[in-house]
Amino acid sequence: QVQLVESGGGLVQPGGSLRLSCTVSGRTFSTVAMAWFRQAPGKEREFVAAISWGGGNTNYADSAKGRFTISRDNNKRTLYLQMSSLNPEDTAVYYCATGRTNWRITGLVGDYRDWGQGTQVTVSS
Repeated sequence: QVQLVESGGGLVQPGGSLRLSCTVSGRTFSTVAMAWFRQAPGKEREFVAAISWGGGNTNYADSAKGRFTISRDNNKRTLYLQMSSLNPEDTAVYYCATGRTNWRITGLVGDYRDWGQGTQVTVSS
């Protein structure tokens, strides 16, 4: 059984930073691409960032470029999302997901197989 557990969400002021983590069990973490998505109330789930199995290739949504950094530690089976310069539009539930392949890092929901339960990020003063 594959499990993805996100952590690190919370309340942060505009301009602040947060680091999200996602620990994976039940699947060979080091052989799959990984991604972060987010979903705000009343909106569809949207792509944030993705990373290939070895971390050598990344892909970011335009809204994340220059502010967010995706990374992974295969020894710890953990995916990270470092977020900075946060603004209220970043408020959402953030989900991590495992890819169907080790290299495909698109922004398409259908390219990802397993999903975590999400962690809430709220940006507000």
